[in-house]
Amino acid sequence: MEITKKVELRMPAGTLAGLKEAVENGADAVYVGFRAPTNARNFPGLNFSLEELKKGIEFAHRRGKKIYVTVNTYPQIGELDDCYKCVQAAYSVGADAIIVSDLSALEFVRNNFPNFPIHLSVLASACNAQAIEFYEREFGIKSVTLPRVMHLDEIRELRALTSVELEIFAYGVLCINCEGRCYLSPYLTGVSNNTYGMCSPSDFVVFNWKNNRLEIRLNGHLLNVLEPEEVFSYPTPCKSKYCNLLLNSVGYPMQFPMPLNILPILPDVIRSGVDALKIEGRQRSRCYVRTTGRIFRRAIDAYYAHPDSFTVREVWLKRLSSLFGSAEIIIGCYAEK
Repeated sequence: MEITKKVELRMPAGTLAGLKEAVENGADAVYVGFRAPTNARNFPGLNFSLEELKKGIEFAHRRGKKIYVTVNTYPQIGELDDCYKCVQAAYSVGADAIIVSDLSALEFVRNNFPNFPIHLSVLASACNAQAIEFYEREFGIKSVTLPRVMHLDEIRELRALTSVELEIFAYGVLCINCEGRCYLSPYLTGVSNNTYGMCSPSDFVVFNWKNNRLEIRLNGHLLNVLEPEEVFSYPTPCKSKYCNLLLNSVGYPMQFPMPLNILPILPDVIRSGVDALKIEGRQRSRCYVRTTGRIFRRAIDAYYAHPDSFTVREVWLKRLSSLFGSAEIIIGCYAEK
C-alpha cells in the first residue's frame, strides 16, 4: 500500500522531567497520566498533578508536540467521579487527546467534550474491525492501540477495513496476559491492577539481602532470588523465577524479562499501514526515555529518507537491549505466533 503519512512516535513520561526528555529526543507525542488510580501506571512518585500537566503541555506545544492523557483503568462503583474529573482536568489544560478504555468514560467524553479526540486504550483489547467500528460509531474514537497479540498480516488486513488510526507497541516490556487483564498480581495482593493501576503494588514488594543474595517478595510470596551482579527489572509475578520441583531447577517458566523491539522489522511495520509507534514505559527512567526516543527517531527518519536501502544499525539494537540488561530481543507476535 502507498504510505502517505509518517508514523507518529508516541513516547511515555512518568514525570515532567521525563516529558521534557521525550519532547527533546524525538517524540511526536507524549502520553502521561494523573497522580491517581485512573491510569494503569499508578506507582508512587510518578505521574502528574494538574499544574505539572499544564506546564508539560505548554512545553510540548511550544515545540510542536502533542500530549495525550491516560485515564484508562476500570473504575468501580463510587469511583466514576474521579475518572470524570481527570477527563475534565485534561481537557481544561489543553491536552491533545484522552486515552480511555472504560465504556462509561468513553460515553462521558463523547457527551461532554465532543471535540476532545479519543484514543482507545490497549486495555479495551479491540483487535478486529467489528470491535473498532463499534467504538468509532458509538464514541467517535480517533485512534486505537492494538493488543500485542496480532501478527503483521492481521494488522494489514485490519488497515484495509478501518480508517481509525492504528497504534502498536514498538518497544518495551511484554505481558503474557491479555494485555492489562492480569490476575496473577491481584491473586497475590488482592489489589486489582485494572482498577487501581498497579501491577505488583510497591506497598507489597519487599527487597531483602540474605546470604549475599537479593530476595524479592510480593506480599510475602518469593518472586526472585538474585545474585549480586544479576540485572533485574521491577518485580512482577509473570517475569519471576520459579522452582520446578520435578526437574529440581529454577528458571522463568512464564516469561523471561527481555524486551519487545520491532526495530529489526521496522520497514514491514511501517508498510503494514500503522499510524503510530508506542514506546512502553511511563514508569521508567529519563535515560530510558532519552535513549529509546533518540534511537527510534533516527530509525524512523532514516527509513523515510531512504526506504529501499534502510538497514538497522547494530549499535541501536545493542543499546536498546542493554536497557533491560538482556542480550536478546523479541519481536513478539508481529512476526510469528
